[in-house]
Formats: sequence, C-alpha cells, structure tokens
Amino acid sequence: MLTILRAASTLLLRPVRLLRDYRREHLGPDLIAGLTVGIVLLPQAIAFPLLAGLPPAMGIYTAMVVPIIAALWGSSSHLHSGPTNTASILTLSVIVGVAAPGTPEYIAAAALVAVMAGIIRLGMGLLRLGMLVNFVSDSVAVGFTAGAGVLIIANQFDVILGVARPETPGLIAAVVAIAPQIPTTHLPSLLVGIATIGLILGLQRLRPRAPVMLIGIVAVSGAAWMLGFEQAGGAVLGMLPVGLPPITHFPALSLDLIGQLANGALAIAVIGLVESASISRSLAGYSGQRLDSNQEFVGQGLANIISGIFSGYPSSGSFNRSALAYRAGARTAIFSIFSALFVLIAVLLFGPLTEHLPRAVLAGALLLTAYSMIDTRGMQRIWRSSRGDATIMVVTLIATLFLPLQFAVLAGVLMSLGYYILQTSAPQVHTVLPDVAFRYWIHQPGKPQCPQLAVVDILGDLYFGAVNHVEETIRRQFEHYPDQRFLLLSMQSVQHCDISGIHMLESVVRFCRNRSGDVYFTQVRAPVLELMTTTGFTANVQPMHFEDIDAAVAHLFYRVIDPAICIYECEVRAFRECQNLPKRTFALPRTTPGMPVPPVPPQILPRKLWQRLRHPDPPLVVDVREPREYRQGHIPQSRLIPLGTLLTETPDLPRDRTLVLACRSGRRSMRAAAVLHERGYRNLVLLQGGMLAWEADNLLEALDE
Repeated sequence: MLTILRAASTLLLRPVRLLRDYRREHLGPDLIAGLTVGIVLLPQAIAFPLLAGLPPAMGIYTAMVVPIIAALWGSSSHLHSGPTNTASILTLSVIVGVAAPGTPEYIAAAALVAVMAGIIRLGMGLLRLGMLVNFVSDSVAVGFTAGAGVLIIANQFDVILGVARPETPGLIAAVVAIAPQIPTTHLPSLLVGIATIGLILGLQRLRPRAPVMLIGIVAVSGAAWMLGFEQAGGAVLGMLPVGLPPITHFPALSLDLIGQLANGALAIAVIGLVESASISRSLAGYSGQRLDSNQEFVGQGLANIISGIFSGYPSSGSFNRSALAYRAGARTAIFSIFSALFVLIAVLLFGPLTEHLPRAVLAGALLLTAYSMIDTRGMQRIWRSSRGDATIMVVTLIATLFLPLQFAVLAGVLMSLGYYILQTSAPQVHTVLPDVAFRYWIHQPGKPQCPQLAVVDILGDLYFGAVNHVEETIRRQFEHYPDQRFLLLSMQSVQHCDISGIHMLESVVRFCRNRSGDVYFTQVRAPVLELMTTTGFTANVQPMHFEDIDAAVAHLFYRVIDPAICIYECEVRAFRECQNLPKRTFALPRTTPGMPVPPVPPQILPRKLWQRLRHPDPPLVVDVREPREYRQGHIPQSRLIPLGTLLTETPDLPRDRTLVLACRSGRRSMRAAAVLHERGYRNLVLLQGGMLAWEADNLLEALDE
C-alpha cells in the first residue's frame, strides 16, 4: 500500500518537476510554438463542439482549460490536448440518447461525461495501468478514426445544404433525413461551404505551413458578411461568451443517469487514451523523448475532470496540433499553456466578431478535417500486413458507421484483446534442423528428421492459455514420427512460464519416458529456470539443461541416442555429428528387369509370438540388433546375429524351421529377410513393430517370470 501511495504522489507532483527543470532558453521556442498552435486551436475550438451538438462556448472553455492541465500533469513534451473531432463525435453518440441537443440537460450531461471519463483515466494512471493501452491494436484506432471521419462528413451536409438537421446521429439517419431535402437546398449556404473548402485546399497547396484553416474561415466569413449572407437566411454562429470559464451547474445526479452514461464514458476514456498514447509515441520516435504512459493517463484524466467542472466537454490529444507544435520547435509541454492563453486573449478581444460567422464556413472546414481523418495509406498497410489486423480494422470501421460509437469502440478493443489472446494462446511450435552450413537452426518442414531425436523450438510463453496447444503440437510430432523417443526443447523464446506451463512440461516428460525416452532442455531463460527449480520440477524430473543447442545435440548424439540405429537404420544425416558417422543402411538386393522381386515376409504380432514360443515346436527367433542392444533386453531363447554379420557371413541357420526376425523397430529385420531369401531361406516371419512393440506389451517381464 505504501508503494502505491508513493507512486501516486510521484505522478501527482509532476508540475513541480516540470517547472523546476524548466530552462530560460526554452521560453522563446515554447512561446512561438504556443502561438502557432493557438491560431489553429481557436477555430477548432469553435467548430468541434458543433459536432457534438454543443454550443461553441463549451469548445472555447475546453480549449482554455484542458491544454493547461494536460501539459502540467502529462508526460509528452509535444502532445497537445483539447477539443478534438473524435471526442466530439463520441460525445454526441453517448449523450444523444439521454437528453435532447441544445437543452440544459444535454449540456450538463456532456460535462458529466467528461468528469466520468476523466475519473476513469485518472484511476488507470494512479493504478499504473498504462501498459493496458499497448493491448489495443492500432487497427482499432485506424478503423474507428476512418469511420468517425465518414460520420462527421455525413453530419455536415445538412449545414452546408442549409436543410433541417437529422434528429439522431449516424450515417443512415443522415442519408434518410437529408436526401429528401436536397431540392430545398439553401444556395448561399452551399456556395459558402464550397468556397471555404476550395480556399483552404488552395492555400494548403500554396502555403502548407500557414494557418490555412484560420485564414480560410476569416476570408470567407468576411466575404459572406459583405455579400449579405445573414440577410439571405444563412445560419450564423451567434455571440461567444467573453470571460473565464464558469463552473458547471450539474442537476441532481442519479445512479440511473450515471449508469446510462457509464459505457459511453468508458469508451471515451479508452479511445482517448489510445489516441493520445499513439500520438505521443509517434512524436517521441522523432524527438527521442522517453514517455511515461501512467503519467499521461493522469494528465488526461485530470484535464477531463477539470474540463467538465468548468463548463467544458470530453477532450483528448490532437495529432495535427501536436505535430504542428513539434514542427514549430516546442521544447517542453509549457507551449500548451501558451496556446490556451492565446485562445483566452483572442476571445476577450475578438469574441464579438464571431457573432456573424456563417455555420456553413465551419462545416466546410470540418468536412476537410474529417476527410483527413481517413488514413488511406495506413489502412492499406494494415490490409497488407495480416489477416487478423485487417479484420479488426474492417469490423471496427463498420461498427463505427452502423452502431453507437461507444459500442463500436468497445467492440474494437475487445477484438484486439481477443486477437492478442488468440495469438499468444497458440504460439508457434516448430521442429528445427541445422541449415546446410550447420550454423543456424531453422524450421525446415520438407527436410527428413532424425528417427530418434526431435528438436522443437517453442516461440511463445508457456502460460495457462497456451499450454494445451503446445502439448498437443508436441504429441502430434511424435505421432508423425512414432520412432522418436527423445525430445530436445529449445526455450530461448519462452519469456514467461506459469504453473500450468510446469504441469505441461511434466506431462511431456512422462509421455516421453513412457516411450522409453526422455526430455532435455536448452537455452532456458533465467526466470523460467528459476521457476522450474522453485516448483520442484528440476528435483522431481531432473531434466538435463544445456546452454547451447549445438552442445545439447552433441551430448545426446554421443551419450543418449542409439548409435546402432544411426548406423543400420537411419538414412538421414540430420545433424553435424551424423556426417562422419559410418552408415551401413544396406538396401534390399538389387533386381534387374525380369528378375522376381523378393516377397515381403508375413508379420507376427508380439503377443502371438509369445504364445507360439510356449508351444512344443517353437520358431527360432533371430535378433539382428547389435550386442549392446541385445544385452539391454531380448526375447529369451533368441539367437543374436547382428545385421552386419548376417550381411558379410553365412550363419548356420535351419532351413526347415520358421525363422522370426526381430530388431528394434522392423527396418533391419526387413533387410535381413531380403538377404536370407536370396540365400534360399523361405520360412521367414517378421516381428511386427520389433522390440519396441514387444516391450510395449510387457512381454519381456512375462517370459522372464
């Protein structure tokens, strides 16, 4: 508890550290950047609240308060917070079902949502949950922003056309409400809107660094005033308040109202944090600044709380204003304070002039801003990147267009988390083999594997959600190569392992030992190895751990796996150690056209052979394995004749007695049968499955009794 309080106090004392470390040489660049951003902030503060169905005064108050609080308690030196188009369209979607736009209840609900969203953000920051924003895919932000841009464009056509506003927000509602009114278009409003769009686009091409939005709004508004736009029935903005932000008058609050706004407040909080964090990270990539996401959460939370208390509405970080601040040379977050002061001074001096500002001018400017929100390049990159990211983007975009925005955001966030869980719960589990130069271990699915040893690389964490997938993949490997008994697990990519992972490893060890094999480990990271020790895994299982995969394979090759199999049965030279090993994998006798092909001898099951060996006239079992293998376990009364001896000598075997040929798995006995058939032996039978099958039926113990 003491640690949490100490961390919270550190986050809340951010202004002290910011002002204490401020240098005098930063004042000039910050002042210039603040004035530059303030010129852009002023028209946006007037226009953006219109997207939310709120009076422009709330945008002005938000622009006066939020940049100051977010700068003092935030983390980024270049992030500029305040009214944004995304927060505005979200606010409209959240509160339009609670009260009618324009009413005092509607305005109070907007302020209340700002306070609620701020409390959520502040709580997440104080609890140091800043890392949660990393679990929200960029695909959500791109898809939502594009969808919000389309909605903003659709919701500006009624102002540009001078027709009645749709009663409810949304793409379908806008089309249904506006389409029948097109014949009644107010021509002066349409011309003013088109002129604004054309002038801003032209200025952007000629003077991209100039405050083109402010110039376009002022120029077209002045021309419209001189041409009598207001007298021709055009809608104008009206008088802006002159003065400091007043304290919000909240009506009697109820749990029912808070419950209605809770989901929306959560959506505003989450998408605002994702937006602010992504903007901060992108700018930090250029500036080299180290960010504290928890501190940014605190700054965004306090800014929204104060905004709601002082007649503002929800806010977040703005990419265009933040990028402008970076280009203008801002050194610290103090530039945001200067931008807010510029808005205050501008309203005090020029507030009365905004009374005759045409709404169609602001609608044209907003339409261009909304169009810039549709990041076509980013959408193309996501579409080409992966199917999962593309699906998240498309679903979020469609949900934004046709569902309430708070549900669209939450749907995208849940899809991101689900996609993350799906990816981490199914890590790649690959068999690896050395490349042709024996320098790197890579996945080569088309290359044959060692018949005794499987080298498996786990590319992911061993936590409770992933262990079933990992174990099933390993078991499928053994099903595909039934002769493999030994397993070497490369765990270099396993950063985390929990108790479920330990239980899975114990299960794999039991599985391999039931096959008369074992499990070995290489490149286990220190935290995972420590967990293996503290949980008793290493004491109970006693696995052998190697620091290097090459050293592990060398040890297993020379001390664990069966060299007789390598020499007589394996035609694969999988490892470096195999290259100089003498191979005696004799093929079946060659045949020429017209020669009869040696027949494949019949096979006998181990249990059936065990029964026949107890008869008065039993067959003769010829074991063609090596002496070392024979000493480790064999069928009683069997005769040892190694395959090498059989191929080079002619042993004295009865021709009138059934000969049952046995080896480890059946490969060597098949070759021995071909040789004996060529020498005239006909009563040949193979032990099906070899000694592995015999041992699996516990027949050695049964006969020894």
